[in-house]
Amino acid sequence: MEKGDAPNDSAPPYPGPPMNYGMTAPPPVAYQGVPAASVTPVTHMVVTPALQGIPGQTVCPHCSQTVITTTDHTVGLMTWAICGGLTILGCFLCCCIPFCVDSCKDVEHSCPSCQKVIYVYKRL
Repeated sequence: MEKGDAPNDSAPPYPGPPMNYGMTAPPPVAYQGVPAASVTPVTHMVVTPALQGIPGQTVCPHCSQTVITTTDHTVGLMTWAICGGLTILGCFLCCCIPFCVDSCKDVEHSCPSCQKVIYVYKRL
């Protein structure tokens, strides 16, 4: 480039990544006597969402049916921790409130078919 020439703004300063739109992968190749058919297939894993504070759909490990769980709120560590914290702060009259609030309790998920416990969601 000589003095007085304007730089070419239309060309990028470096080559971009290769464009592979619409291209497919090449066929498998045999290496060192290993046939191409011995390539292991990709397995897919299905992950069910974690059961939390509301009923959810899952497969019961006891009866192997796909069910929507039934929930029951039980007193857990978080309930007792909030009660103890309110007692330490001097709120003796309010320390029983966490035992009446479902969002402070653990959630027990059970199967509506076989009535067995599937999972316990612990808040703390």
